[in-house]
Amino acid sequence: MRAISAADSVSFAVQRTRDFLFRPFRWGTFLKLGLVALITEGIGSNSHFNHNTGSSHGAHVYPQGPEINSLHDIKPEWIAVIVAASLLVLLISIVIFYLITRLRFAFFHCLVQKTTRIAPGWRLYQSQATRFFWLNVVIGILSFLLIVLIALPFVAGFWRVFHSIPPGGQPNWGILIALVLPMIPIILLLALAAFVADILLRDFMLPHFALDNASSAEAFARAWASIIAEKRQFFVYALFRIVLPIIAAIGVFLVLLIPGLILAGTIAVIEYSLHSAFSGSTGAAFVVGIIFQVFFGVVAFAFALLAGICLGGPLSTGIREYALVFYGGRYPALGNLLDPPPPAAVMGSPAD
Repeated sequence: MRAISAADSVSFAVQRTRDFLFRPFRWGTFLKLGLVALITEGIGSNSHFNHNTGSSHGAHVYPQGPEINSLHDIKPEWIAVIVAASLLVLLISIVIFYLITRLRFAFFHCLVQKTTRIAPGWRLYQSQATRFFWLNVVIGILSFLLIVLIALPFVAGFWRVFHSIPPGGQPNWGILIALVLPMIPIILLLALAAFVADILLRDFMLPHFALDNASSAEAFARAWASIIAEKRQFFVYALFRIVLPIIAAIGVFLVLLIPGLILAGTIAVIEYSLHSAFSGSTGAAFVVGIIFQVFFGVVAFAFALLAGICLGGPLSTGIREYALVFYGGRYPALGNLLDPPPPAAVMGSPAD
């Protein structure tokens, strides 16, 4: 496979995405691959936590928790519960990240081999995916330690500001702003570094892990050698990897805006009508009302998930195809899988 520029790789990636997902088109296969692409590319995988705080309404008084004025007021059993819950969340997060890493290698296998089956790649690259997973864990730990070291001066500054506030007083906003402003470029630089590291790991090093069974050092050395050889093209590629998903996400948002508002409005009206109709009911009528509300809530979630897969699945697949097409021209083992060379011509003539 010949080396293709970062700009020309876009059209090839679109063509490969179309062929992979839509030729032939089967709903079940499309939804499966679209969901896998969404999970492995991380689109829509951010969790949103809503924190609700209690307040007094009318004559209702909500019970308050025990007052904590210092660390000595925290009971040992509370500390044990907090530590146990934190360890459980950490363990679950590690397991989920490991499964996603295995799935990334399986999806890589699907794209390079043009197969819609997930299981073969899941089994084939188990050892490579495990080593790649631990590499990401080590990088994550080092990144966390770096962030902690960078944050320490700011944390100390905020601590001093808030401890200098007199009872019932206000913080010194000038000092707060002076502390916040230097954080902005640092946060932007950290975000850029994380993005570059993600491209280096997933777009350039992962193929070497999968196809060469390379170690972390070997994969990095080979990927870095390619980058050094074509600095300009890799720089343009990185820019495209930033800009193209943003443009595509804006397009998806505009496409979904009106249908999404219509669906959300319809579901809201139905839910409100059901809630009003069954408010104050008891017994079987109350249960029926709950069932209806849950049913329409599930229907709304199913429609939202379907829309996300139908639009986000091709987008996520296109991002991965773009990485493969671009790097395949610089990495022969990958390029020969994406675009197999023609069989060599037979030289000479058969013996008489």
